[in-house]
This record gives sequence, structure tokens and C-alpha cells, in this order.
Amino acid sequence: MTSLAVALLVVTGVIAVVDWWAVSVGARRVEYVAKPLTMVALIGVALTLDATSAAQRWWFVAALVLSLAGDVFLMLPSDRFVPGLASFLLAHVAYVVGFLIVSPGEPAPVVTTLLVVVVSAMLWNRLRTGMRTNGQGAYLGPVTAYVIVIAAMVASALASGDWVAVLGALLFMTSDSIIGETRFVGPWRYERIAIMTTYHLGQALLVLSLLG
Repeated sequence: MTSLAVALLVVTGVIAVVDWWAVSVGARRVEYVAKPLTMVALIGVALTLDATSAAQRWWFVAALVLSLAGDVFLMLPSDRFVPGLASFLLAHVAYVVGFLIVSPGEPAPVVTTLLVVVVSAMLWNRLRTGMRTNGQGAYLGPVTAYVIVIAAMVASALASGDWVAVLGALLFMTSDSIIGETRFVGPWRYERIAIMTTYHLGQALLVLSLLG
């Protein structure tokens, strides 16, 4: 890893911690700056580290940019859930393409893939029940598509054989699952800090997986 990438990674970590603090204490103005700035710094890391595949790097950068857009949509005071969902769905598609570039035609291990499918199906069923109970059935189609795509992203990470990428993908999926739970099923006590910590750590590990 280049010295510039290391420096930017440290900066990313510092800004992320500031964002976590802002989320935990409800400092919205700080969060509005720190949340997108964390992703900007992480994009800098992706652009400056010694990636084993230049093509994969650019797909991951595209995923990060789309995630940044999703962050902005979801943190706005007005409800921009659908644009945010679409941005992150495309981000997961970009990650899938990035993983397939370095592991074309290699399926993920059968047992772990089945586990991803089972967990995703259970999550989808829980969200579906919550949406119907709370009169939010209009979101069923977009959410179903999202669950399928994020499951494909995790399976693609498994197929890469890179356990840094796998852990990153699982943390990203965990963050998204908490968002779905709190929006469609019911609130959690520490939901916002759980969402942001798993999200930032997951994205950072996905970027670091570019090192191979």
C-alpha cells in the first residue's frame, strides 16, 4: 500500500469516528459533513492503493461513488428512501462486477452460498411481513430486488476467495439488514450507530480487498 493510501486510510478512520460520535449524540450538522466526507476519503484510498486489478479498482470506485450518493439521499431530512435504495442497489451491482472480473466463472462454495440464500430469504420474509403489517407494501418490489442483489454481492465476495472481501461484504449486508429492520419491522435501541459502524467497516474492508 502506498504511503498516500495509508495516510488517507487514517483520515478516513478519523472522520468515520467523528461521524459515529455525531450519530450517537444526535449532532446532525456534524453528521451531514462527516458522513459523506468519510466516503470521499475512502474513495481516495481506493484510488491510491496498489490494487492487484486496475479494472476491479474502477468498479469498486464506482460502487463507492454510488454509495456516497445513497448516503446523501438517506441522511436528508425529507424521505428519499427509494433513491437511496436505488443508489445502493447499483453500488452492489458494481461490486459484483468487480468481483467477477477477478474470479470469472468461479462459483462460491456451495455450503456458504446456500447459507447466504437462506439468510437472505429469512430477511426478505421478515421485511415482507413488516411491510404488509405497517401498510408499506409499495416497497415490496424494490426491497425484493435489493435483497437479491446484496445476496449476489456476498456470494460474489465468497467466490473471490478473499476473506477480507467476504467480511466486508457481510458487514455491509448487516448494515443494510438493520436499516430494513428498523424501517419496516421495528426500531432498535442503538440502530443508527450499529448501521454506521458496520457500514463504514464493511466498505473499508471491501476497499482493502483490492490489495489481493
